[in-house]
Amino acid sequence: MKPDCAAGLPLDWGCTDLHPKVLRGVLGSYPTGVAIVATRCPDGRRVGLTINSFASLSLDPPLVLWSLVNHSPNLAAFRDCSHFTISVLACGQEELALRFASSAVPDKFAGAPVHDVPEGVPAIEGAVATLVCANDQQSPAGDHLLLFGRVLRVASVAATPLVFHAGRFTALSAA
Repeated sequence: MKPDCAAGLPLDWGCTDLHPKVLRGVLGSYPTGVAIVATRCPDGRRVGLTINSFASLSLDPPLVLWSLVNHSPNLAAFRDCSHFTISVLACGQEELALRFASSAVPDKFAGAPVHDVPEGVPAIEGAVATLVCANDQQSPAGDHLLLFGRVLRVASVAATPLVFHAGRFTALSAA
């Protein structure tokens, strides 16, 4: 008998139904932070999007990584940029996360609380943490491009981070 992947623990170990909808549901059980990655194109246009694929990679040298789906209209901007920022959003910045996640918003930066870092790329004001990165290297991986950033500078404030879990925004609760 095939285990029912949607109903708790399967009778035998492991569900082999890896349909994207099933896999998305399982991966949604892992809470992630929410961040906006941003850069500036050679023509001066600002590009940014919401990500939850951000992760630390190495402390020496200081490296982080994130991924972007291969069919993204922003792929060339991030693949070819020299620098980008990763702004880890704070609780209360859900509207920004939704704006930068929406393809229906033509200018995601219009009215957004942003400032340029010394490298000339935009960063989100009020973020829990901001990492300014040199675009170090990329690697294709499945239907995504992994982008590795060499961290050049950081800024942080004491605030509660925005969290995404089970298809919705939430926050960490104090222990």
